[in-house]
Amino acid sequence: MNAEFRPVDVTAHKVTVEHREDGSQIVRPQGELGQYPDRITDCLDQWAAKTPDQLFVAQRCINNPELNHWEAISYAEAHQQVRAIAQWLLDLRVDGEPLGVERPIIVLSGNSTEHLLLSLAAMYVGIPYAPISTAYSTISTDFGKLRHIAGLMTPGLVFADNLGPYRNAIDAVLPGLPVLSVITEHGDDNLKGELSRFEQILATPVTEAVDIAHQQVTPDTIAKILFTSGSTGMPKGVICPNRMLASNQEILADIFNFVRNEPPVLVDWLPWNHTFGGNHNTYLALYNGGSLYIDQGKPTPKLLKQTLENLREVAPTIYFNVPKGYELLVQELRANRDVAENFFSRLNVMYFAGAGMAQHVWDALDELAIEITGKKVPMMTGMGATETGPGALFASIAECASGVVGTPSPGCEIKLVPNGGKLEARIKGHSITPGYWRDAEKTEQAYDEEGYYCLGDALKYIDASEPNRGFRFDGRVSEDFKLDTGTWVSVGALRQQTIHQCAPYVQDLVVAGHDRSYISVMVFPDMAQLSKLTGLPLSSDPQALVDHPHTREVFQGLLIEMASAATGSSNKIVRLTIEANAPQLDAHEITDKGSLNQRSILENRADTVKKLYADELQEGVLGLK
Repeated sequence: MNAEFRPVDVTAHKVTVEHREDGSQIVRPQGELGQYPDRITDCLDQWAAKTPDQLFVAQRCINNPELNHWEAISYAEAHQQVRAIAQWLLDLRVDGEPLGVERPIIVLSGNSTEHLLLSLAAMYVGIPYAPISTAYSTISTDFGKLRHIAGLMTPGLVFADNLGPYRNAIDAVLPGLPVLSVITEHGDDNLKGELSRFEQILATPVTEAVDIAHQQVTPDTIAKILFTSGSTGMPKGVICPNRMLASNQEILADIFNFVRNEPPVLVDWLPWNHTFGGNHNTYLALYNGGSLYIDQGKPTPKLLKQTLENLREVAPTIYFNVPKGYELLVQELRANRDVAENFFSRLNVMYFAGAGMAQHVWDALDELAIEITGKKVPMMTGMGATETGPGALFASIAECASGVVGTPSPGCEIKLVPNGGKLEARIKGHSITPGYWRDAEKTEQAYDEEGYYCLGDALKYIDASEPNRGFRFDGRVSEDFKLDTGTWVSVGALRQQTIHQCAPYVQDLVVAGHDRSYISVMVFPDMAQLSKLTGLPLSSDPQALVDHPHTREVFQGLLIEMASAATGSSNKIVRLTIEANAPQLDAHEITDKGSLNQRSILENRADTVKKLYADELQEGVLGLK
């Protein structure tokens, strides 16, 4: 599309490249990172004094959703409430011990104003806190990951905004601990631990103890622990000191320059137990004196209605989502013109992370923006990890495309190390974690001999002769494998390409073929799209949707079409299965971020892998002749 972009103040940083004798490269940005505060909560002090009446955070009325109005808190109100909560936290004793590094706080419930205020209060006085994936308490049946986390954390306080849905998890894993909650109906009977109500602790008189504790917080003081599920094993606790959080926000403000002159307005659903929502987005509002509207909607057909209502009332200046969220959102924006007009009315930038964006979704957003505003609204992306703050690399507006991750930002530098014909990326900078909570072995394994954090990802230049254009994502190094011919298969690139070619029917997939003669894939379909394709209701048995002749016909056609475009055995898919059973959290097939755990799925579904590589084509397997 030849339309111009809406003008926006975004910085694209040039780089220098140092080539070493061992074949590695060091890529550094041209420019230094600006000054940032010692504590992320210094921003709350700053804006409470400078713009006390500015809206800081708002959520729909949680105590009576039928009222459906926004409950808003200003910076001055948040500052007062945070200090009162901080005093209550300092006063609390668990078995005679105060809260602190040995007895931190864990949060079981999702995003809420109360969750945010509690977390800021804990950080204000140097008490670490950990937001935990709600799935570990409400979807998991054995509470395995929650037990693991509780054992690592040795918490002294548990928070759940609505006690009821979390009561079983608390009784099973955290019995006897003090519990703080907003709503306690249907959940407070016979609770073993002491129960406190959020509204009551807001009345705690503040003493000089809060100021003393606040002054003792340093850039190295642990602010929070974020648990991340990697490709193997139980969740790891990523240590997030104040320096990490504050420096990463200075990085973001350096990239998204417009937030310095216009306090950002966010309407955001992304979960705070994940770095994208919890570190990147939430503190973007706080750092720049902006406003965060907590979106209780989610990118599902049922909950997207709430997001639409929120966007009908609040026009964001910057918008964050995952690709699936944009895919559902653009369909609804087309059907709801008033929401679309408000959404684009003052939007500077859209940003996505978590996966590649299908081109048809990107094109649809551009078309809608042009139709409403006459210009495209920049869609940006980058690269990072929970361990990197997260923001580390960012693509320029000119280069942004699915798979492009950009160049390192000020405060970060990357090391590229030859590995199996690829360039493995490692990173060093202000916003890199010092390690994993109470896990010295994994911490040691995470860094190389020069102190670079090993991302586990590979990058490749868009154009090696013009490094300022940046990099493309080149897959996870640990997921790549060789066929029995010795041919390397780049799993990340193949996965992204296949999802794009099979749009809109594929939600995700797993690639098989290690030490085999050809590539196979297990496809996890988009059931809503299969429902449209087959005419069967979405509530149908998933196996019926998968086995329907129309489904099999379409995927057989796609398999043939992709094979005709393949350039060799490294990207030619020979067989596939369409999985009716979604990935399971308890089986470690899906991480808390929603990404697939390739290794676990291949291990858990070994029978499916066996069918894919049987001599004769098996029932349920599609293949090339």
